[in-house]
Amino acid sequence: MSLLTILIAILVFGLIIAIHEFGHFIVAKLNGVKVNEFAIGMGPKLIKFKKGETLYSLRAFPIGGFCAMEGEDTSSDNPRAFEKKKVWQRMTVVVAGAFMNIILGFVLLIVTTSMATLVPTKCISQFNNASCLDYGYNIKNWSIMSMQGNIPVSSSDESGLIEGDEILSVNGSNIWTITDLSYKLQTTDKNDFTVMVKRDGEKITLENVKFENKLSGGRMDFKVVGEEKNFFNVLEFSFKDTISTGKLVWMSLSDLITGKYGFHDLSGPIGTISVISEAAALGKNFTERLGSLLSLTVFITINVGIFNLLPIPGLDGSRLLFLIIEAVRRKPIKKEREAMVHLIGMATLFLFMIVITIQDVTKFF
Repeated sequence: MSLLTILIAILVFGLIIAIHEFGHFIVAKLNGVKVNEFAIGMGPKLIKFKKGETLYSLRAFPIGGFCAMEGEDTSSDNPRAFEKKKVWQRMTVVVAGAFMNIILGFVLLIVTTSMATLVPTKCISQFNNASCLDYGYNIKNWSIMSMQGNIPVSSSDESGLIEGDEILSVNGSNIWTITDLSYKLQTTDKNDFTVMVKRDGEKITLENVKFENKLSGGRMDFKVVGEEKNFFNVLEFSFKDTISTGKLVWMSLSDLITGKYGFHDLSGPIGTISVISEAAALGKNFTERLGSLLSLTVFITINVGIFNLLPIPGLDGSRLLFLIIEAVRRKPIKKEREAMVHLIGMATLFLFMIVITIQDVTKFF
């Protein structure tokens, strides 16, 4: 891990944080809310300047940021205070950060898809054979390998799937893109799937389908058809893959809750920066390394967006929940009570982050 890749990782992490806080900032401004400070990072100020009514600062530790609005956590008589705005206006400000993270993921997916040789579909183009062992797919090069051997090694070929099938769902879960399919196959313990495909214009359900390359043991034992790029299929795939990545994040959270993944599988800022720096160095040339870095950035920024919408005290989702309650009962919860909930939540999150950071450092060494 070089100093350059670490700096790149810090910049990427900073971008994800900055775009999140910028979402809160710009929507607050559009709604006429007074923003006292817009900060990237936490801790001591490295750079600061004031423009208009807002103080802008860059802080020492790239582990967060904030958009401090008048009347956000305490009462204020200022008519432009956050608490003085209508409920729906405050809701838009609260969700804007997560929304911008997801939009960033969508934009980066457009970039990575445009970099690809072909746009991937969900249609099977060929099954693996003994002369075609590189069965993995890469978002930077979706080119289809030609058949050179005739020794079948694909279990799905023997389980009822045929070339030309478009995979619609696996075990009842809709498949939007190849990202959906890959994650579903790789994270399901039993190699016994119910697959719905579109074949000759008809929907067919296949039972007891097995996915396995008999030589390598990998689940992705076939390749997909790639389409020539155009404006519309690039946008369509990028949009669908944004949804697929969001689903992947939700499934990961579900796996964490059910105990499939444990505490030691989690990473904090240091662990995330470490993974980003590794992705920045992965590849034979600049294009491959850039594609690897952008692909990981897509996952992280969408992850940040969705995680922030969870109703956990201290996160945007908790603030949104309080606003929903206010909208239903037509009366806000007392400011002191809400502030106490968020304070406890933030303290717990910071404590959790410290523990995760210690774990990251331990893993690093």
